[in-house]
Amino acid sequence: MVRYFGIAVAVVFSITFFGKGIAMAASAEANYKFYCSQCHGLEGKGDGPNATKSQPVSPRDHTNAAEMKKLTDQDIVNVIKSGGSATSKSTLMPPWGKTLTEQEINGLKDYLRKLCKC
Repeated sequence: MVRYFGIAVAVVFSITFFGKGIAMAASAEANYKFYCSQCHGLEGKGDGPNATKSQPVSPRDHTNAAEMKKLTDQDIVNVIKSGGSATSKSTLMPPWGKTLTEQEINGLKDYLRKLCKC
């Protein structure tokens, strides 16, 4: 009985102080920095620490408005979800569709639009 009471108190505490419970989604910027910046760079210029001249395809510069305007929102969502190979882009870009929620993927799409100011 005491064990269940302790669990109930922890859940109530979490809901009270964290709003929606224990698990909370990271912001789009935080997700970008965690998942994308290794190749695309912290500012989205395609110059992350894992971007090398020996790669067959350079990571996209997300600040390049002319290039980013060529992509529809659905194009961006598809490449985030399915990775580069599924969209005829770099096979080095991993799919994030099973890692990120729909909300997080859409947040990243919106964040990319902010980076390119397009």
